[in-house]
Amino acid sequence: MPAVVDRLKCDGCGNCVDECPVGAIELNDCASVDVDICTDCGSCVDVCPNEAISLE
Repeated sequence: MPAVVDRLKCDGCGNCVDECPVGAIELNDCASVDVDICTDCGSCVDVCPNEAISLE
């Protein structure tokens, strides 16, 4: 399953955008994951300071 962002926890820091090796994350008000590109690697989960991203 691709990464999922909890919009209530995301503060838009951008760490996940910088960390994603395939460019699957965009940042507007908060992060959003393109499920067609995400490879489920989990690198975004590890760098999120708010634990707003999970792999389900």
